[in-house]
Amino acid sequence: MDALGINIGYLFMQIILFVILFLVLRGYLYAPIIRVLEERKAKIAKGLEDARQAAIARDNADAEAKKVMDEARSEAAKIRQEAAAQAEEQAKGIVAQASEEAKTIVARASEDAEAERNRILADLRGQVASIAIAAANKLVGESLSEERQRALIADFFAKVPTGVAGLSGDAAEVTSALPLTDAEQTNVKSALKVANVTFRVDPRILGGLIVRVGDQVVDASVANRMGAMGESLK
Repeated sequence: MDALGINIGYLFMQIILFVILFLVLRGYLYAPIIRVLEERKAKIAKGLEDARQAAIARDNADAEAKKVMDEARSEAAKIRQEAAAQAEEQAKGIVAQASEEAKTIVARASEDAEAERNRILADLRGQVASIAIAAANKLVGESLSEERQRALIADFFAKVPTGVAGLSGDAAEVTSALPLTDAEQTNVKSALKVANVTFRVDPRILGGLIVRVGDQVVDASVANRMGAMGESLK
């Protein structure tokens, strides 16, 4: 070994020093480095797992949020539909109520107008009677007694037709040219012997009465008699 220029003692010393250095490095550097690398690996693996769990949780949260939003939209649509239906029902109710009130107002106005017309006609009855009596006096050339005048006026406006005796039914409608007095209405009811009698005024019939019981009609109006007379003269 000396011939080769190698010092055995020095070589042995170098080997011992290398072994000692290797053991020192292995004991104090390699193991901590490996441990640090393992810890880093575990942290990275945990981070990846946490990220995966977070991604799953995020996906679940997104799905849940979408579900909640869909339910909210559905509930909102249902509420809108119910509100629209309620609004429509309320609108129909308001329109129906307004229509009924309008009908009531029209009916009341019609009744008031008819009552006012009847009042005016009743006021005119005396004047019509006076004119009629004056004309009759002219025609007969003599004055009629007050009693006879009243009888003529009553017959003209309120004489009960003879044909009503054959009418039968539960209700009757009596039409006169002018409003009948209470006594005249009582007389008509007594002649008809019908439980329910209603009276209406129609100046177009001129005089006399039209009595209707169901589909049975006795027309003793002046207008009807004048019409019949006109037909007979043709």
